Amino acid sequence: MRACITGGTGFVGTALSRFLTEKGYDVVVFTRSPEGKSDEHHPEKISFSPYEALDAVVASSNVVINLAGENLFDQRWTPEVKSRILKSRVKTTRAVVNAIVAAEKKPDVLISASAVGYYGSRGDEFLNEDAGAGADFLAKVCLQWEEEAEEVRKTGVRLVIPRIGIVLEKDGGALEKMITPFSMFVGGPLGNGKQFFPWVHMDDVCNAFWFAITEEKLEGPFNVTAPNPVTMKQFAAELGKVMGRPSIFPVPEFALKMLVGEAAAALTASQRAVPEKLKALGYTFGYTEAATALKNILGK
Repeated sequence: MRACITGGTGFVGTALSRFLTEKGYDVVVFTRSPEGKSDEHHPEKISFSPYEALDAVVASSNVVINLAGENLFDQRWTPEVKSRILKSRVKTTRAVVNAIVAAEKKPDVLISASAVGYYGSRGDEFLNEDAGAGADFLAKVCLQWEEEAEEVRKTGVRLVIPRIGIVLEKDGGALEKMITPFSMFVGGPLGNGKQFFPWVHMDDVCNAFWFAITEEKLEGPFNVTAPNPVTMKQFAAELGKVMGRPSIFPVPEFALKMLVGEAAAALTASQRAVPEKLKALGYTFGYTEAATALKNILGK
């Protein structure tokens, strides 16, 4: 069995590649610079391929996973950066769909990523998969990203769209950035702390993708978030408790705006997303409480 992954060298993609090898898959990771790359954990199971080989690799894969997209928070959102954020997702998804259209032997499933940013900032409203799209920049990006993937349905290939929340793991992502100020005794929530924080443990992300591969009844968008979202203030308090540090130094939104500009609105957005589809189909989360997830990740 073979899976191929765009964006497979990123935070989620790296963990997912290794997870799939443990399930018996050979994994091909697309990268713009495949020369000399190897995976130290599974060099015999994970290979790297240039995007120029997309059509050929897709045609020989059982599972296609599309995670590609420019990093959202590495730079200020100038008009040029916003254009790259959108194009990196839409153009890669279009190329993946076109490769599936051209393939004589179609894959069993296309898993094309999206994010809970699809919903925009919605306060304390419960957001299942039927909730509509928001109107801010990230919501519009996610909407176009998903619409591009929907084209694959015309080929008869099953499409699933994981709307991924804030993924927790020690070495990367949002948690890594939060740990540093807490370790220096200056940690606290972002913004006013009232916004809902749609967290999910990396193990559940990988297992939810596996569920999407193996559960043929799962189609369309589904939320990849823990079933018990908490507010940012609650999450920061739990992180402080696990680390044995105070959580009394909030970062106000105006300060975030000074640091990252327009992206501050995304960092303080409220998404009370709930994984209704996964639960309805019988998926069992490994981590349902933020405290338990943090203790596992931080080895407490």
